[in-house]
Amino acid sequence: MFRRHLITSLALTAVVAVALGLLYPLAMTGVGKVAFPWRTQGSYLKVNGKVVGSALIGQEFLGKDGNADPKYFQPRPSAAGNGDDPTASGASNLGPSDPKLVGFIPGFNTVALDGNTSKTNPFATKDDPYCVPTDPTGTAVTSPSAGQKYQRNADGSYACYPNTVPERVAAYRQLNGLPDSTAIPVDAVTGSASGLDPDISVANADLQAARVAKARGVPVSEVEHVVATHTNSPQLGVLGEKTVNVLDLNLALDALHA
Repeated sequence: MFRRHLITSLALTAVVAVALGLLYPLAMTGVGKVAFPWRTQGSYLKVNGKVVGSALIGQEFLGKDGNADPKYFQPRPSAAGNGDDPTASGASNLGPSDPKLVGFIPGFNTVALDGNTSKTNPFATKDDPYCVPTDPTGTAVTSPSAGQKYQRNADGSYACYPNTVPERVAAYRQLNGLPDSTAIPVDAVTGSASGLDPDISVANADLQAARVAKARGVPVSEVEHVVATHTNSPQLGVLGEKTVNVLDLNLALDALHA
């Protein structure tokens, strides 16, 4: 009896292993290559026959100084590796219990110059009343001790941890020359769950258009037209919102003024 059950179990295991571990993956791979050949092969975009990226993976557009290149539309914030690294996918948004957000609680802040708690934030700035300071290595300081050293900017002010929403909003406005009254799209200051989102919202693209046009020396209307012609509809026409693929858009702009 035992031997019969053992043989049956082993046989069933072998059948399931072959069917689900070999035949099913091969079948799905084959169907994918036939039905969705571009996507299953990486969705690579090429310029003059050279692969410059994938339409499915976001990437940074930086200048020689390591900062955002004003000639290009910028993607969502990313903490994946050094930015949009598919081998280090990860989110960067802070959760409600993160100590870096304690400054968001009105009337309370754990960060004080003397290492004690404080009801006011001594590091507050005009753009960021919730500024979380950093130490000389750039690490956010949330539990300072006596004699704590803080990083300072070139003008002598305290440096704020850059990955809070207020800091990202301030950086976005500065990059795009926007007034304080401008509402900033949420995707411009928050990362996706993977940190690899290749798309931005139309509102985000529209706010970057003037900066890109100025850097390229072309009319804003011309850049806005390229944005409009490279705007993708929601999935199945109803899921989500309209989006713009950043790499595709930037390649279109380069091709227009090649």
